[in-house]
Amino acid sequence: MSILVNQGTKLLVQGITGGEGSFHTQHCIEYGTRVVAGVTPGKGGSEVFGVSVFNSVEQAVTETGANASIIFVPPAFATDAIMEATDASMPLIVCITEGIPVMDMVKVHSYLKGKSPRLIGPNCPGVISPGKCRVGIMVGEIHLPGNVGVVSRSGTLTYEVVAQLTSLGIGQSTCVGIGGDALPGSTFVDILKLFEADDDTKAVVLVGEIGGTFEQEAAEFIKVEMSKPVVAFVAGSTAPSGKRMGHAGAIITGTAGKASEKIKALSAAGAVIAANPAEVGLTTQKLLQTL
Repeated sequence: MSILVNQGTKLLVQGITGGEGSFHTQHCIEYGTRVVAGVTPGKGGSEVFGVSVFNSVEQAVTETGANASIIFVPPAFATDAIMEATDASMPLIVCITEGIPVMDMVKVHSYLKGKSPRLIGPNCPGVISPGKCRVGIMVGEIHLPGNVGVVSRSGTLTYEVVAQLTSLGIGQSTCVGIGGDALPGSTFVDILKLFEADDDTKAVVLVGEIGGTFEQEAAEFIKVEMSKPVVAFVAGSTAPSGKRMGHAGAIITGTAGKASEKIKALSAAGAVIAANPAEVGLTTQKLLQTL
């Protein structure tokens, strides 16, 4: 099976009438994703590419049975959108929105405690199970169905890695962009647990970057819990300390945030390290040949 999304996914688009929302709704539909509803307050009763628009997530879920939500809502309102989807008992929430303040995400994390939805993002490209379902903004054509899972903090590097794998004939089971913010809804460990339990995933590619300790936590999980091989690349080896590099979470605030420390931890845990982004595909190919 695929993790998070598959042919049974019934997608709801929050912010469907906005430019980004309608654009990616069209591409999700063209990829074969079952987009069953959209939500934009005040636009209920209209349609976007044949998809009915509702005024609230609760109403949309009641009438369509949607079981996944993707959020294209401006930063000022995105946390309310996440909470609204949570209140509607949405199993999967994918928040694409970039620029949500950290303190707003602190409130979201507090709100999600004790509740069941799985949040991917914010500031992420989403999730795709190649050939089955696209819940995100990635280019579907570069993906190939297969048995290598991909999890990444960087959207751009996700695309680069996937393109390399596909060019080598290495298909992917599911690709998950967890986002580059300091407080993502799901961490590397959360997604690694899903890949470990997925019978159709035989190996995993993990793409990290500077800032935080997510990679060290992933290393601990890989060392103790993962039975499947992991290829890892960590971006930002040349980044200066104390300077933010792109993502809100990509800032070195201590020794642990450095790429060198993350690489050291992942290598010690048994992950195979790709020296640079151009070698991730070939490194994965060599690993698979040894299995």
